[in-house]
Amino acid sequence: MATRSDRLLRTAYLLTHNWATAEDLLQEALAKAWFAWSRVDDPEPYLRKVIVTTYTSWWRRRWRRELPSDELPEPAAGDATRGFDDRDSLWRVVGQLPARQRAVIVLRFYEDLSVAEAAAVLGCDPGTVKSQTAKALAKLRVDESIVKELHR
Repeated sequence: MATRSDRLLRTAYLLTHNWATAEDLLQEALAKAWFAWSRVDDPEPYLRKVIVTTYTSWWRRRWRRELPSDELPEPAAGDATRGFDDRDSLWRVVGQLPARQRAVIVLRFYEDLSVAEAAAVLGCDPGTVKSQTAKALAKLRVDESIVKELHR
């Protein structure tokens, strides 16, 4: 189970891009899955689906709560954000995607799931996964180096 939990935590991290939030997300998913555990044949895909569903719910609540600001806060004097490399730039762009598109990108390219497997995790048709992938990649094509980084 330790290997599975590492993979599940990685999935949660790739969705949230924050280790503390990813741990909370995984813990909440495990708590939700506990009630159905005796009926689950293959726990990893089931837990991955619960993680994505919980993340989507969390993202919707967060999106409704936060209000955009016209002004960005000034960075702290020792702020490390000035030294972002390409991967950090990629995550900033991926972080701007809607929750479902971000989930599709994580499942398809980072978790290396097939279209059918991603559809099963998301609880949608394979065509929806394909269309959401196409829309997400179209948004990421602003800079071709970002798309190349995504396929590494």
